[in-house]
Amino acid sequence: MTTIRDVARLAGVAPITVSRVINHSHYISDETRQRVQTAIDQLGYVPNSLSQSFRWKQTGMLALMVTDITNPFWTTVARGVEDTASDAGYSLILCNTDERPEEVTRYFQALLARQIDGILLVPANNDFLPLKLPLAHQTPCVVLDRSLPEKLTDEVRCNSEQGAFLVTKYLLELGHRKIALLNGPNGISTVQERTQGYLRALKEAGINPNPQYLLHGYFTMESGFSMASRVLAMEPRPTALFAANNFITYGAMKALQENHLNIPRDISLAGFDDLPSNFLVEPFLTVAVQPAYEMGCRATELLLSRLKQKSVGQPESIILPTSLLVRQSCAAPSILINQD
Repeated sequence: MTTIRDVARLAGVAPITVSRVINHSHYISDETRQRVQTAIDQLGYVPNSLSQSFRWKQTGMLALMVTDITNPFWTTVARGVEDTASDAGYSLILCNTDERPEEVTRYFQALLARQIDGILLVPANNDFLPLKLPLAHQTPCVVLDRSLPEKLTDEVRCNSEQGAFLVTKYLLELGHRKIALLNGPNGISTVQERTQGYLRALKEAGINPNPQYLLHGYFTMESGFSMASRVLAMEPRPTALFAANNFITYGAMKALQENHLNIPRDISLAGFDDLPSNFLVEPFLTVAVQPAYEMGCRATELLLSRLKQKSVGQPESIILPTSLLVRQSCAAPSILINQD
């Protein structure tokens, strides 16, 4: 491997001179600078960016910690983060935590050991304690998608409560009174907010919620299938299902198909977050839509701003709107008798 000493020997200068050229020192003549650059090009020398980063206390690296990168929602968020970071000259490290708090702590320790410049984090739960580790190292962090009870740092998220309210209200307007919510783990802020939106819509419609129609599982296809299967065995069976994320939605669709139920003729299905076209089959799904790419961009812009300011300041909270995308997966219940 070519070293800085090899470059210095070919250019006929001291190694410190090569270092000064690499670091753009103003104390080097144009003739010497050109001679060193020619030697660098001839030898194919690549400066050790990590050692330079220790000197300048910057690595040019950001980290994004998400819960499940196989989820198309997080893939879109990651693209927004990467595009914005790349435009600013930063590279991105992607970490997958699988909703496990111990993985969050492990990644924090590994990233801080590598002098990461900043971190974007999707918390595994509502525990704010892991965040104290990077903050103690004065490493800027931005929380994505979720909200922590103690506001230690900036957060960028979407209005989950409003999205769930819009979906549930739409189902109510179609005539549904028995609506089951298939949700994620209860210790996560977005899960709690989507429950609140669901309950608010029922309350405004004068409907007392049925506790058995409010299910908690995981943000996975398997959990969606399991929760939907439980719902279909209930008596009375709900006339509409509201799945609280796209993987739960897909699992619920599989359960309905295996039970030979037509959507929306036999039962309506609505979801939270859209599915890519290769996941979709007729009928297309009615969903609450979050601006995933924009959320990634805005969070990265906020993190870069903190790095540029070199000061923490008061934590900032950016909440982006959700919207309702109506397609063909929901219809009026086929039997309206005794819906109340």
